Amino acid sequence: MATESITDLRVKIHNSSHTRAAEFEKKAHTKQKSSSSNTQKKNIPRSKYDDYNTEEKEEELQKVMSGIQQRRLFTEDECKHIEKKIDKVVKLADLGLYKEHTVDRAPLRNKYFFGEGYTYGAQLAKKGPGNERLYSKGDVDEIPNWIHRLVIRPLCDAGVIQEGFVNSAVINDYKPGGCIVSHIDPPHIFERPIVSVSFFSESALSFGCKFTFKPIRVSKPVLTLPISRGCVTLLSGYAADHITHCVRPEDVVSRRAVIILRRVRDDAPRLEPDAEIPSPSRKRTMLSSNNNLARIQSRRSSTSSSSDESIKPVKVSSKVICLTDEKDGKLTTPDSPKTINR
Repeated sequence: MATESITDLRVKIHNSSHTRAAEFEKKAHTKQKSSSSNTQKKNIPRSKYDDYNTEEKEEELQKVMSGIQQRRLFTEDECKHIEKKIDKVVKLADLGLYKEHTVDRAPLRNKYFFGEGYTYGAQLAKKGPGNERLYSKGDVDEIPNWIHRLVIRPLCDAGVIQEGFVNSAVINDYKPGGCIVSHIDPPHIFERPIVSVSFFSESALSFGCKFTFKPIRVSKPVLTLPISRGCVTLLSGYAADHITHCVRPEDVVSRRAVIILRRVRDDAPRLEPDAEIPSPSRKRTMLSSNNNLARIQSRRSSTSSSSDESIKPVKVSSKVICLTDEKDGKLTTPDSPKTINR
């Protein structure tokens, strides 16, 4: 990887992280009532980092910053083009045209796995870090061609990642107030770096937070890293392996999507085919589909004696529809992207 072309954030974040984070949080909270804000402050959880002295906090901050690289690579027009493709992914998922483990739905956040998918959180048979497992090969859809052309190819051309590095792509689509709790991308599943590209709106990535629930509250971060639309962020070293990162609800003030590009390790453990159990969200989707089918069959049965000729058989296709820009089935390579630092 040509790391020379990536902005070194060590000095940049040290000088401006506190100011930028404060400005971002001020914008995110402008519409909240002061009384509600005061109540929340009294109930903010504490993390282990709150007990650090000033010197220890500074040392921790420097360690985190040493593993972060960031660059604004995608232009306004490129972002719009990619965002339209993300919208098409959402539509295809709503139509049920992806494989079962490709789509994972939550109330304010949907995930779309391509190339490789894995179990995490409530899906784990045995809870805790290190127990994550890949699904069997072929259980999720392949990485769409548009991700290769519009996202991965420009990253390779700019020297951000090596050719052939990516074999897993995940789209996280957040609604306002959506979040992802503190976690470390499982190192026994994924190689480093972890590469992400942000779209639709600005947000922030926070490190070292503790979550409490009902309602959700989040402790003060060790670092809040502002992320703009079209920004590429790379995590490696200490930032990827030794401190958790998260997206807080207060940092998603409008729809935001991120494409996460990773490489699955060759020796990453996989689930056995007979051990795969749908997550609760997928079970609800399957149950709803079965109920709909039962209702349709019931209506057809009740009317068959009087109007059989007016009923047309329902055709069901198991093929996945792919919406791409390829011509004649061939993948076209775009011109070298403009890599303008902003």
